Amino acid sequence: MSHDPLSAAPPATVPGPHSAPPAGGRSARLRIAVAPSGFKESLSAAEAAAAIAEGVRRAAPEAGLDLIPLVDGGEGTAAALAAATGGRLVPHTATGPVGAPVASHFALLGDGTGTAVVEMAAVAGLALVPPDRRDPGATTTRGVGELLRAALDSGARRILVGCGDSGTSDGGAGALTALGARLLDADGRELPPGGAALARLDRIDSTGLDPRLARTEVLVACNPYNVLCGERGVARVFGPQKGATPAGVEELSAALERWAAVLSAALPVPVDLRTAPGTGASGGLGAGLAALGARLLPRFDVLLDHVDLDARLARADLVITAEGSLDGQTVRGKIPAEVASRARAAGVPVLALAGTLGHGVRAVTAAGVDAYGSIVPAPVALPEALHRAAEFLADAAERALRMVLVGTRLAA
Repeated sequence: MSHDPLSAAPPATVPGPHSAPPAGGRSARLRIAVAPSGFKESLSAAEAAAAIAEGVRRAAPEAGLDLIPLVDGGEGTAAALAAATGGRLVPHTATGPVGAPVASHFALLGDGTGTAVVEMAAVAGLALVPPDRRDPGATTTRGVGELLRAALDSGARRILVGCGDSGTSDGGAGALTALGARLLDADGRELPPGGAALARLDRIDSTGLDPRLARTEVLVACNPYNVLCGERGVARVFGPQKGATPAGVEELSAALERWAAVLSAALPVPVDLRTAPGTGASGGLGAGLAALGARLLPRFDVLLDHVDLDARLARADLVITAEGSLDGQTVRGKIPAEVASRARAAGVPVLALAGTLGHGVRAVTAAGVDAYGSIVPAPVALPEALHRAAEFLADAAERALRMVLVGTRLAA
C-alpha cells in the first residue's frame, strides 16, 4: 500500500471514551486508545489507526475507541501538525535525495506563532530513493535546505524541522549548501553531493549563508539517541538499512568524522557535533542544522503536546500501539516505547502490534509493553506484506482483542 503523507489526519475520536458507551454487552465498558506509528512504505499513522479500529470493532463492536495516530518527525508530520492547528500545507518542488526534483511541501501552522514545519522525509525520505539507488554515501539533503529557504520566504519566524524516515546520510551537508554554504576540497573545488564526498572536505565557506537564519528560531525534533559519529554513529547503525555495503559503512563513517571536525571549526557551536544527542538525526541532518544554531530537542517533547496524549491514555482501559518493526531499537526513542512508558505511568496496559519482531524485541516489555505480536499470519514475501498491511493489522487487532476479552471474562 502506498503512503501518502497528506493522508495523516488529526487525531480522531470514534466514538471516544469521553462519551458514555452504549448499553449492552461487556465490551461496552471497554475503552481503548489506539495510538500507533506509521508502517514505513506501507501505512500512515492514520491508516494504521483505522485498520486497528476495524479489527477491534469486529471483536467488540460496542467498545469506545479513541484514535490517536502519532508522528515522530518522519512521514506525515507536516500534515498532522497543520491539521491539528488549523494550518495549511504549502506545495513546493525541491531537489530530492537522488538529485531529481520532487513534489514536496512544508506546513504553516495555524496557531498564530508564525511557525513553519519542514518535514525532511517529504523531500529526502527513504521512500523517495529508488531501491536500485539506495546508497547513503550518495544521497543528499539539499531539498531540506530548499524547503527551509521557502519557509523563510513565506515569512516564518520559527521553523520546526521534523527528522525521521530519512534516505540520506550526508550530515546535513546538502541542506547547508542550499542555504548558501560552499564545501571546498584542498584545491578550492566544490564537493559533489553525498556523504562519501565529505572525506575530501578541506574547508567551508560560510559567507554566503542566508542571513535570515540568524534571526529565525530553528527547532529540530529528533531522536536524542542518534549521534553522528562513533560506534553508535549513523553510518554504522543506519547505513546498512539505507543500502550501504560493509565497506561503504566504513567509508561513510570516516567521511562524517571529517565533516564534524571541519564543520565545528568553521561554525563553532556549544555542542560536540560528533556525539551530542540528536546530531545523528536523519543521517546527521541534526549536526548540520546544529552548526547553524538550531536547537536539537527530543522529538516527543515537541510533537506530542498537541494531541493531549497523557490525558487520553489515562482515560483508557487498554492501549493498542503499533509500528512496522518491534526490536531492540524500539526502546531507543520509538513511538511504541514512548506510548508504553506514558501508559504505564497511568496504570494502563499496553498491547503492541508489529509487522516484524526483530532481535531484542523482549526489551519492549521493560519499556511498558505488556504483550506484543506480529501481524503477519504466515510467511509472505515483503511486497505482499506491504500491500496487505492494513488487512493484516486489522485481523491481528481482532485476534488480540478476542484474547483480551477471554481474559476479561475469566477474571470476572
